[in-house]
Amino acid sequence: MSALPDYLTPELWLDSVLSCVEARKGGVLKRQIRDIERLVGRAAFLAELDRRGFQAVENGRHFVIFCN
Repeated sequence: MSALPDYLTPELWLDSVLSCVEARKGGVLKRQIRDIERLVGRAAFLAELDRRGFQAVENGRHFVIFCN
């Protein structure tokens, strides 16, 4: 597993993923669970989804995130 850059904080990563163009258009995102747990943690990720009104399902190794 590669080391994360110093500038990549969990908050910055989470904000960049959940405010991308596809998310702002109400689209669907897919992210690997392994990356979410490594970068921000599952609980923090799900709490942020709830705060934004997004929903997610776990499918195999991925979270499928509905941004509507």
